[in-house]
Amino acid sequence: MAEAVGADEVISVADLSVRYRGAEGDAVRQMDFTVTAGEVFGFLGPSGAGKSTVQRVLTRLLRGYEGSVSVLGRPLTEWGRGYYEQIGVGFELPAEFTRLTARENLEAFASLYRGPAADPAGLLERVDLAEAADQRLSTFSKGMRMRLSLARALLNRPRLLFLDEPTSGQDPVRAARLREVVRAEADRGATVFLTTHDMRTAEDLCDRLAFVVDGRIAAVDTPDGFRRRYGHPGVVAEYVTGGRTRRRTFGLADLGAGGELSDLVASGAVTTLHTREATLDDVFAEVTRVRL
Repeated sequence: MAEAVGADEVISVADLSVRYRGAEGDAVRQMDFTVTAGEVFGFLGPSGAGKSTVQRVLTRLLRGYEGSVSVLGRPLTEWGRGYYEQIGVGFELPAEFTRLTARENLEAFASLYRGPAADPAGLLERVDLAEAADQRLSTFSKGMRMRLSLARALLNRPRLLFLDEPTSGQDPVRAARLREVVRAEADRGATVFLTTHDMRTAEDLCDRLAFVVDGRIAAVDTPDGFRRRYGHPGVVAEYVTGGRTRRRTFGLADLGAGGELSDLVASGAVTTLHTREATLDDVFAEVTRVRL
Protein backbone atom coordinates (compact mmCIF):
# COMPACT_ATOMS: atom_id res chain seq x y z
CA MET A 1 0.00 0.00 0.00
CA ALA A 2 1.27 3.47 -0.86
CA GLU A 3 2.05 5.63 2.16
CA ALA A 4 -0.14 8.65 2.83
CA VAL A 5 1.32 11.96 1.67
CA GLY A 6 0.07 15.42 2.62
CA ALA A 7 -1.80 17.18 -0.16
CA ASP A 8 0.70 20.05 -0.26
CA GLU A 9 3.82 17.88 0.08
CA VAL A 10 5.78 17.56 -3.14
CA ILE A 11 8.67 15.66 -1.51
CA SER A 12 8.29 13.46 1.56
CA VAL A 13 11.35 11.62 2.88
CA ALA A 14 11.22 9.37 5.94
CA ASP A 15 14.03 7.36 7.54
CA LEU A 16 16.17 7.58 4.37
CA SER A 17 19.50 5.75 4.60
CA VAL A 18 22.05 5.07 1.85
CA ARG A 19 25.25 3.06 2.02
CA TYR A 20 27.52 2.73 -0.99
CA ARG A 21 28.98 -0.68 -1.78
CA GLY A 22 32.20 -1.27 0.11
CA ALA A 23 31.69 1.70 2.45
CA GLU A 24 31.99 1.21 6.21
CA GLY A 25 29.22 3.67 7.08
CA ASP A 26 26.10 5.23 5.63
CA ALA A 27 26.41 8.25 3.36
CA VAL A 28 22.88 9.25 4.43
CA ARG A 29 21.55 8.24 7.84
CA GLN A 30 17.86 8.06 8.77
CA MET A 31 17.02 11.36 7.13
CA ASP A 32 13.53 12.92 7.37
CA PHE A 33 12.21 16.03 5.64
CA THR A 34 9.35 17.36 3.53
CA VAL A 35 9.15 20.00 0.82
CA THR A 36 5.84 21.71 0.08
CA ALA A 37 4.34 22.91 -3.19
CA GLY A 38 5.80 26.16 -4.53
CA GLU A 39 8.61 26.17 -1.98
CA VAL A 40 12.28 26.87 -2.66
CA PHE A 41 13.99 24.42 -0.32
CA GLY A 42 17.72 24.89 0.24
CA PHE A 43 19.80 21.81 0.98
CA LEU A 44 23.09 23.08 2.41
CA GLY A 45 26.16 21.63 4.05
CA PRO A 46 29.87 20.93 3.65
CA SER A 47 31.22 18.79 0.83
CA GLY A 48 30.75 15.09 1.55
CA ALA A 49 27.81 15.65 3.90
CA GLY A 50 25.39 13.56 1.79
CA LYS A 51 23.65 16.28 -0.25
CA SER A 52 24.53 14.83 -3.65
CA THR A 53 23.46 11.36 -2.54
CA VAL A 54 20.01 12.62 -1.57
CA GLN A 55 19.81 14.51 -4.85
CA ARG A 56 20.67 11.31 -6.75
CA VAL A 57 17.94 9.43 -4.89
CA LEU A 58 15.33 12.09 -5.65
CA THR A 59 16.24 12.20 -9.35
CA ARG A 60 16.10 8.38 -9.53
CA LEU A 61 19.77 8.05 -10.43
CA LEU A 62 20.34 6.02 -7.27
CA ARG A 63 17.83 3.26 -6.60
CA GLY A 64 19.51 1.47 -3.67
CA TYR A 65 18.25 3.05 -0.46
CA GLU A 66 16.32 2.25 2.69
CA GLY A 67 13.34 4.21 4.00
CA SER A 68 10.44 5.79 2.17
CA VAL A 69 10.53 8.55 -0.45
CA SER A 70 7.44 10.01 -2.11
CA VAL A 71 7.52 12.67 -4.81
CA LEU A 72 4.59 14.44 -6.45
CA GLY A 73 2.09 12.36 -4.51
CA ARG A 74 3.50 8.91 -5.34
CA PRO A 75 6.17 6.65 -3.85
CA LEU A 76 9.32 7.17 -5.87
CA THR A 77 9.53 3.44 -6.59
CA GLU A 78 6.17 3.58 -8.41
CA TRP A 79 7.30 6.22 -10.89
CA GLY A 80 8.39 5.14 -14.37
CA ARG A 81 9.86 7.16 -17.22
CA GLY A 82 7.02 9.63 -16.91
CA TYR A 83 8.78 10.99 -13.84
CA TYR A 84 11.20 12.89 -16.04
CA GLU A 85 8.31 14.62 -17.78
CA GLN A 86 7.50 16.20 -14.39
CA ILE A 87 10.92 17.28 -13.17
CA GLY A 88 13.73 19.52 -14.40
CA VAL A 89 17.36 18.95 -13.46
CA GLY A 90 20.21 21.46 -13.64
CA PHE A 91 23.46 20.07 -12.23
CA GLU A 92 26.77 21.88 -11.78
CA LEU A 93 28.36 19.54 -14.34
CA PRO A 94 25.79 19.87 -17.12
CA ALA A 95 25.02 17.44 -19.94
CA GLU A 96 25.55 18.98 -23.35
CA PHE A 97 26.47 18.44 -26.98
CA THR A 98 29.57 20.56 -27.49
CA ARG A 99 29.49 20.42 -31.31
CA LEU A 100 25.98 21.84 -31.41
CA THR A 101 24.92 25.43 -30.84
CA ALA A 102 23.00 26.54 -27.76
CA ARG A 103 19.76 26.63 -29.75
CA GLU A 104 20.41 23.17 -31.24
CA ASN A 105 21.13 21.77 -27.78
CA LEU A 106 17.79 22.97 -26.43
CA GLU A 107 15.94 21.73 -29.52
CA ALA A 108 17.56 18.31 -29.16
CA PHE A 109 16.59 17.99 -25.49
CA ALA A 110 13.09 19.35 -26.17
CA SER A 111 12.52 16.53 -28.67
CA LEU A 112 12.92 13.98 -25.86
CA TYR A 113 9.74 15.12 -24.09
CA ARG A 114 6.33 13.79 -25.00
CA GLY A 115 4.57 16.96 -23.87
CA PRO A 116 4.97 20.51 -25.19
CA ALA A 117 8.27 22.23 -24.48
CA ALA A 118 9.07 25.87 -23.87
CA ASP A 119 10.39 27.99 -26.72
CA PRO A 120 14.22 27.65 -26.83
CA ALA A 121 14.65 31.25 -28.00
CA GLY A 122 12.65 32.52 -25.05
CA LEU A 123 14.64 30.43 -22.59
CA LEU A 124 17.93 31.64 -24.03
CA GLU A 125 16.71 35.20 -23.60
CA ARG A 126 15.79 34.55 -19.97
CA VAL A 127 19.28 33.28 -19.12
CA ASP A 128 21.09 36.01 -21.08
CA LEU A 129 22.26 33.76 -23.92
CA ALA A 130 20.20 35.17 -26.78
CA GLU A 131 23.25 36.66 -28.49
CA ALA A 132 25.07 33.30 -28.23
CA ALA A 133 22.13 31.20 -29.45
CA ASP A 134 23.90 30.10 -32.63
CA GLN A 135 27.32 29.72 -31.07
CA ARG A 136 28.78 26.23 -30.58
CA LEU A 137 29.05 25.09 -26.99
CA SER A 138 32.72 24.24 -27.49
CA THR A 139 33.33 28.01 -27.34
CA PHE A 140 31.26 28.59 -24.18
CA SER A 141 32.73 29.55 -20.83
CA LYS A 142 31.74 27.67 -17.69
CA GLY A 143 29.32 30.44 -16.75
CA MET A 144 27.62 30.28 -20.15
CA ARG A 145 27.29 26.50 -19.90
CA MET A 146 25.72 26.82 -16.47
CA ARG A 147 23.16 29.28 -17.80
CA LEU A 148 22.34 26.91 -20.64
CA SER A 149 21.96 24.10 -18.11
CA LEU A 150 19.31 26.12 -16.29
CA ALA A 151 17.51 26.82 -19.56
CA ARG A 152 17.55 23.10 -20.37
CA ALA A 153 16.09 22.28 -16.94
CA LEU A 154 13.15 24.59 -17.69
CA LEU A 155 12.32 23.15 -21.13
CA ASN A 156 9.44 20.95 -19.98
CA ARG A 157 7.95 23.53 -17.58
CA PRO A 158 8.67 21.20 -14.64
CA ARG A 159 6.52 20.87 -11.55
CA LEU A 160 9.67 20.09 -9.55
CA LEU A 161 13.07 21.61 -10.26
CA PHE A 162 16.36 20.21 -8.96
CA LEU A 163 19.22 22.73 -9.11
CA ASP A 164 22.85 22.30 -8.09
CA GLU A 165 24.91 25.52 -7.83
CA PRO A 166 22.82 27.43 -10.42
CA THR A 167 24.89 30.63 -10.05
CA SER A 168 28.29 28.94 -10.33
CA GLY A 169 30.67 30.81 -12.62
CA GLN A 170 28.49 33.94 -12.85
CA ASP A 171 29.37 37.56 -12.27
CA PRO A 172 27.19 39.35 -9.67
CA VAL A 173 24.82 40.83 -12.27
CA ARG A 174 24.17 37.53 -14.04
CA ALA A 175 23.92 35.66 -10.73
CA ALA A 176 21.17 38.06 -9.67
CA ARG A 177 19.39 37.54 -12.98
CA LEU A 178 19.49 33.75 -12.58
CA ARG A 179 18.12 34.05 -9.07
CA GLU A 180 15.22 36.04 -10.55
CA VAL A 181 14.59 33.24 -13.07
CA VAL A 182 14.48 30.62 -10.32
CA ARG A 183 12.20 32.74 -8.14
CA ALA A 184 9.86 33.25 -11.10
CA GLU A 185 9.58 29.46 -11.45
CA ALA A 186 8.56 29.18 -7.81
CA ASP A 187 6.09 32.03 -8.24
CA ARG A 188 4.37 30.17 -11.08
CA GLY A 189 3.95 27.18 -8.75
CA ALA A 190 7.02 25.02 -9.33
CA THR A 191 8.81 23.52 -6.34
CA VAL A 192 12.59 24.01 -6.23
CA PHE A 193 15.09 21.74 -4.47
CA LEU A 194 18.33 23.71 -4.38
CA THR A 195 21.83 22.66 -3.34
CA THR A 196 24.47 25.37 -3.13
CA HIS A 197 27.48 26.67 -1.22
CA ASP A 198 26.58 30.23 -2.23
CA MET A 199 24.95 31.70 0.85
CA ARG A 200 23.81 34.79 -1.07
CA THR A 201 21.79 32.56 -3.39
CA ALA A 202 20.38 30.63 -0.42
CA GLU A 203 19.52 33.88 1.36
CA ASP A 204 17.77 35.45 -1.63
CA LEU A 205 15.89 32.41 -2.90
CA CYS A 206 15.07 29.91 -0.19
CA ASP A 207 11.88 29.79 1.84
CA ARG A 208 13.42 27.17 4.12
CA LEU A 209 16.90 25.74 4.58
CA ALA A 210 18.13 22.35 5.73
CA PHE A 211 21.74 22.04 6.91
CA VAL A 212 23.17 18.58 6.34
CA VAL A 213 26.09 17.29 8.41
CA ASP A 214 27.52 13.76 8.26
CA GLY A 215 24.53 12.33 6.42
CA ARG A 216 21.94 13.79 8.77
CA ILE A 217 19.87 16.96 8.78
CA ALA A 218 21.30 19.05 11.61
CA ALA A 219 18.72 21.87 11.48
CA VAL A 220 15.79 23.15 9.39
CA ASP A 221 14.43 26.70 9.53
CA THR A 222 13.73 29.80 7.47
CA PRO A 223 16.71 32.06 6.66
CA ASP A 224 15.36 34.66 9.09
CA GLY A 225 14.81 32.03 11.75
CA PHE A 226 18.41 30.88 11.44
CA ARG A 227 19.72 34.44 11.63
CA ARG A 228 17.75 35.13 14.80
CA ARG A 229 18.71 31.80 16.34
CA TYR A 230 22.44 32.16 15.76
CA GLY A 231 22.80 35.93 15.86
CA HIS A 232 24.50 37.81 18.67
CA PRO A 233 22.82 41.20 19.24
CA GLY A 234 25.10 44.17 19.05
CA VAL A 235 26.39 47.07 16.96
CA VAL A 236 29.32 47.21 14.55
CA ALA A 237 31.17 50.52 14.55
CA GLU A 238 33.84 51.86 12.25
CA TYR A 239 35.88 54.68 13.74
CA VAL A 240 39.10 56.56 13.14
CA THR A 241 41.90 56.44 15.66
CA GLY A 242 45.54 57.36 15.16
CA GLY A 243 44.80 58.20 11.54
CA ARG A 244 43.57 54.66 10.79
CA THR A 245 40.04 53.27 10.37
CA ARG A 246 39.18 50.44 12.71
CA ARG A 247 36.16 48.17 13.03
CA ARG A 248 34.77 46.73 16.25
CA THR A 249 31.64 44.96 17.45
CA PHE A 250 30.03 46.18 20.66
CA GLY A 251 27.64 44.07 22.71
CA LEU A 252 24.38 45.32 24.21
CA ALA A 253 26.11 46.09 27.48
CA ASP A 254 28.33 48.62 25.69
CA LEU A 255 25.46 50.64 24.21
CA GLY A 256 24.32 52.61 27.26
CA ALA A 257 25.40 56.08 28.31
CA GLY A 258 28.92 56.10 29.68
CA GLY A 259 29.93 53.04 27.73
CA GLU A 260 32.92 52.85 25.41
CA LEU A 261 30.79 53.14 22.27
CA SER A 262 28.99 56.17 23.69
CA ASP A 263 32.35 57.81 24.32
CA LEU A 264 33.51 57.05 20.77
CA VAL A 265 30.36 58.56 19.28
CA ALA A 266 30.70 61.66 21.46
CA SER A 267 34.32 62.09 20.34
CA GLY A 268 33.31 62.25 16.69
CA ALA A 269 35.58 59.35 15.76
CA VAL A 270 32.77 57.05 14.60
CA THR A 271 32.20 57.04 10.84
CA THR A 272 29.54 54.27 10.51
CA LEU A 273 27.26 52.29 12.79
CA HIS A 274 25.05 49.31 11.96
CA THR A 275 23.39 46.48 13.83
CA ARG A 276 25.11 43.14 13.91
CA GLU A 277 23.09 40.26 12.49
CA ALA A 278 24.12 36.70 11.80
CA THR A 279 24.70 35.96 8.12
CA LEU A 280 24.05 32.55 6.61
CA ASP A 281 27.84 32.18 6.41
CA ASP A 282 27.86 32.55 10.21
CA VAL A 283 25.03 30.03 10.52
CA PHE A 284 26.77 27.59 8.18
CA ALA A 285 29.96 27.77 10.25
CA GLU A 286 28.07 27.35 13.52
CA VAL A 287 25.81 24.48 12.45
CA THR A 288 28.61 22.54 10.76
CA ARG A 289 31.40 23.39 13.23
CA VAL A 290 31.73 19.82 14.57
CA ARG A 291 32.24 18.44 11.07
CA LEU A 292 34.67 21.19 10.09
